Amino acid sequence: MPGMGHGRAKSLRAAALLAFVVLSILVSLLISSLQQFGARKTHFSTDAIPGDVEDSEPLRGALISQLQQRRREIIPLLLTHNHNDNDDGENRQPEEDLQSLDPMLDYSLWDEITLGSRKAHLDEMDCESLVDMRAVEVLGSGYTKVVVKVNLSGGQPVALKLVNEQGIDMGKCVEDFKDPKGCRELVSSKLQKEIVLLQRLKHPNVIKLRGHCAAGAGGQRGGGVTVILEQGNPLQMIQLLQSPWEDRFRVCLDLVRLLHFLSRSPLGSVALLDFQPRQFVTVSGALKLTDLDDASAAETPCRTDADCVLQFPHRNFTVPCSARGVCEGLNEKRNIYNAYRYFFTYLLPHQAPPGLTHLVDHIMNSTGDLKADINQTLEVFERILLLYKSGLHLDNLPASLTEDYTVMRGMGTSGSVEYRCWPSYSQQGCVLSVHSATEAAHICNSHSQCNSFSLTGQKTWTGRLLASFRSGFSHLVPDGVSEVYVKKINVPGNSMV
Repeated sequence: MPGMGHGRAKSLRAAALLAFVVLSILVSLLISSLQQFGARKTHFSTDAIPGDVEDSEPLRGALISQLQQRRREIIPLLLTHNHNDNDDGENRQPEEDLQSLDPMLDYSLWDEITLGSRKAHLDEMDCESLVDMRAVEVLGSGYTKVVVKVNLSGGQPVALKLVNEQGIDMGKCVEDFKDPKGCRELVSSKLQKEIVLLQRLKHPNVIKLRGHCAAGAGGQRGGGVTVILEQGNPLQMIQLLQSPWEDRFRVCLDLVRLLHFLSRSPLGSVALLDFQPRQFVTVSGALKLTDLDDASAAETPCRTDADCVLQFPHRNFTVPCSARGVCEGLNEKRNIYNAYRYFFTYLLPHQAPPGLTHLVDHIMNSTGDLKADINQTLEVFERILLLYKSGLHLDNLPASLTEDYTVMRGMGTSGSVEYRCWPSYSQQGCVLSVHSATEAAHICNSHSQCNSFSLTGQKTWTGRLLASFRSGFSHLVPDGVSEVYVKKINVPGNSMV
């Protein structure tokens, strides 16, 4: 049995090493992409840099001081009672919480993210999960981290976040402190913080933490951390701008649901300080926040309202200073306005269904002027979703529209003559979502090229039907799930509504 324990420890060390071997292989692929961040080329050894011992002591002390400061920032995030209760403890400072911790508990919490312990509590992957993984591509890189898509031994795709050895943060640290190993530990603290935040901020619109691999898992402290995440697709705003309104609305709805959760999370009201589309991915069409290291649950202290100013490039807002000396709702309002300027402005108004434009306009006005809180904003979004799914926004469409069409149930078409419309779910033809055959008939009547449409039973995320519109077809074929609607000949007003 002791031999088994020794073998497992050896396997853990090998797996931890493997993760960083993969990174070194990919460094050459990263150099060109890092140039866009303005990264200067910094060359350093992965071993300690020799020098005068006396001169290195102050540098080592300064590095240890920074490591301790990062530790003090992370430990309070692990305490579930810190921000949950709005009672006498709400004004406690993180330092007070640290002092109140039992020393054994303190080390246990810290070891969870530095040594990969307490896996049973996390129920997640660890270093062993990375054995025999295969790197697929570099998904992104920045000052601190690199994100790599890999396939695990069973073929499951995941995303790994690692320290960017060629990044600005690592290069600047080594330049200042002459200690690559210590710098790797310091830079890894951002990944450690992200691990904790992902554990504490679990939500359908936050990327799922699958686990992590700490370089100390084999028994040696210090070094880097690998975060294992579910695989997502980077949010492509250009592509999204060309998508149907329904998909653009989904992204905005998911974002509002996320911000509603962050406004009352287990950590309190959380602000996303680096609020950019690049911080998000999509997983099976759902929007998910994937970068949390710049999330902050700290409340801004104040003495007067003048201390509570939200500054944006073209607008400034002031929120009230509360009786307990913090800027009331500052984090929530920061998130709302950033959602408005980065997402709502581009994705919501264009091609919104006519029956919903009054609600979309209300959202744009209330969020653009910060006149609504996140509860009110989410309420309007959910109202739009209800109306859109139920078709209640189409009340003024007469049911008689389908009387202008001959319907053939259980049939499909062959030899179809397609035409394109925008935006369409198909690049080769005109495929749009509809609530019913009545709405499809209304759309077909508004397209001069349209002579028929089909409903196949395929549905979008809202449950609406996908309808294919065409200008003609050669013949019908049996299809048990489809319906074909063909315009009747010589029906007055059948070409336009």
